Amino acid sequence: MSPPTSFENAPPTAKHAILSFPTSHILLVTINRPEQRNSLPFAAQWELHDVWTWYDSEPSLRAAIITGAGSKSFCAGQDLIELGSLSENDFKSRPWEFRHPPTRFGGISGRTGKKPIIAAVNGFAFGGGFEMVLNCDMIVAAPSASFSLPEALRGIYASAGGLPRLVRSVGLPVATEIALTGRVLSAQEALDYKLINKISSSSDTLIEETISLAKKLEELSPDAVIVTRAGLREAWKNGDVEAATKIVEDMYNQKLTEGDNRVEGLMAFAEKRKPVWKPSKL
Repeated sequence: MSPPTSFENAPPTAKHAILSFPTSHILLVTINRPEQRNSLPFAAQWELHDVWTWYDSEPSLRAAIITGAGSKSFCAGQDLIELGSLSENDFKSRPWEFRHPPTRFGGISGRTGKKPIIAAVNGFAFGGGFEMVLNCDMIVAAPSASFSLPEALRGIYASAGGLPRLVRSVGLPVATEIALTGRVLSAQEALDYKLINKISSSSDTLIEETISLAKKLEELSPDAVIVTRAGLREAWKNGDVEAATKIVEDMYNQKLTEGDNRVEGLMAFAEKRKPVWKPSKL
């Protein structure tokens, strides 16, 4: 899978992940630390932060997918071997090196961003891995996928935004059980709780089915995707319908109305043809 030749800026370097492009508009990010259960040291998280920042700013890209290398693990969370080896002096003398990026775990768990990220959960998503999933826009899970926040069992807690998002998604009683008992959810349980969108037909078809979902976004106006996503997320964050509507109107309504893609979408509808979208300027 080759990247498009029309990038405005080259993709950032990523030593802990593989960047590939199933189509000219879709980015596939594969966490590539299978021997470490795809756990993420601090350096990897800053790399991913840079990747998602670049993705949001690159006009040719419209959807992104994140998955893990291998068949066992999507992401086991923080690299606890690295974390346990650090001294108090390490944190004091090099604080910039051993902290999460502003978008938190994996550059996703606290991300707002502009464009959607779809998680293709190929194995267990534990700790920070689950926190990343909880802030993705859509989730496809392999039948063998599982989800857990085991931090309390390790003497720490899920600090990257997963706790409030879990409460918002499943309610306080279920979220409390998951976070305070270390309960492991199967893919079917995650689907029953509406934490994920679907379970793939098999582990082998997970990426193919996730790409098919991303292609549905690829067919839409890139402007409309950005604005619609913003409206959904503002409602999720605020819990206030009118406030969320007003925020998105103030941010995007004029830009969307005056944009080329709005004109193209309405013209294509009138002419009964497929629209030809331009890169988003939002």
